[in-house]
Amino acid sequence: MTGNVPFVHATALVEEGAHLGAGCKIWHQVHIMAGAWIGPRVVIGKNGFVASTVVVGESCRIQNNVSLYDGVTLGAGVFVGPSAVFTNVKRPRARFPRRDTYAETRVDDDATIGANATILCGTHIAEAAMIAAGAVVTCDVPAFCLVGGAPARRMGWVCRCGEALVVRDDDSDHEVSCDECGRDYSFSHRHSLMSELK
Repeated sequence: MTGNVPFVHATALVEEGAHLGAGCKIWHQVHIMAGAWIGPRVVIGKNGFVASTVVVGESCRIQNNVSLYDGVTLGAGVFVGPSAVFTNVKRPRARFPRRDTYAETRVDDDATIGANATILCGTHIAEAAMIAAGAVVTCDVPAFCLVGGAPARRMGWVCRCGEALVVRDDDSDHEVSCDECGRDYSFSHRHSLMSELK
C-alpha cells in the first residue's frame, strides 16, 4: 500500500475493466463492476458497491456500506457518510424492471452527504453543499447549501471548508466571510444563492 499503486483488500472484488486511479484504497468486501471509473486517491470503505456506469472523481471518501448505482456521478472531493443511500429508479417494481430508465444523480465537487442520508435519483447536489445525517433529498440542492430533514429543507449555508456561514436576516444582497478559513462569498437573497468569490 505504497506510492501510487491502488490498494485492494484481499476480500474486495474489482472486475476486469474497472478503472482504479493512482493511490486508491479499496477496503473489505467492496465490489466494483467492470466499466466503473474511480479517480485517484479515492477511498471506498467496507461493504461498498460501485456499478458499471458510475464515475467517482478524485479524492472522494466513501464510507462503509454505501452502494453507488448506475446513474450516479461524484465530482472531486465528495464525502459520502456511512450507510448513505442512492436510488436510481423513481418507480421501482420487482416484476417490472426499468433498467432503461435509470435517472442520473450528480454530486458536484466538495459536497458532503451525511450518514444514513437518502438521495433520490434525478437530483443534483451542487458544489460544496452539505446534506445532514439522515436527510431525505428529493430535489436539487444549491451550492454551499445545508439541508436536513425528511424531506430535506434548507437549514443554512456552509463554507467550502464546512463551517457555517452567517447570512444577514434582511432582503439585501451582500458578502459573507467564513470565520474559520476566511473565504469570501456573495449571497443573493432574491435567488437564495451563495457564490464563492475567487
